[in-house]
Amino acid sequence: MTDYVLTVERVIPGSPEAVFDVLSDVANHTAIDGSGMLQGAPVDAPARLAFGTTFGMKMKLFMRYSTVNRVVEFDEGRRIAWQTGPTGRAGRYVAGRIWRYELEPVDGGTLVRESWDIRPDHQRFLLKLGRIWWNKTRRDMVRTLDRLAARVATDESN
Repeated sequence: MTDYVLTVERVIPGSPEAVFDVLSDVANHTAIDGSGMLQGAPVDAPARLAFGTTFGMKMKLFMRYSTVNRVVEFDEGRRIAWQTGPTGRAGRYVAGRIWRYELEPVDGGTLVRESWDIRPDHQRFLLKLGRIWWNKTRRDMVRTLDRLAARVATDESN
């Protein structure tokens, strides 16, 4: 962990390609979200993410809102990341965090490294105040990797 990048990891039984298939399909994001904040993808979400793809998410934290995400890193089967935030004026003040997944084949499956990179976020100092949000995010990321593992297992058994 650097000062502004929080990372959790776990080995998920399954190939990097199977894990990547789940991550690159926006329809899976609500099911694997460990925070409970994602409320679903808009109807017009792309079937599969690629570099430069934009997609929205319906969110809820105290109130409902929407985000727009853009895929900023993409290496098929190995790495995917999107930068999130609102569009328009608000994006100049609250946008910028990056959610990144790095996949590495290991004995027993795939080492999945999830990172919350707030270095480019305009609110990075607030997000680290008191470590409350930082600790909650770590807990939610662990839950996300647990749910990702369950989803991959379900997909591979079908």
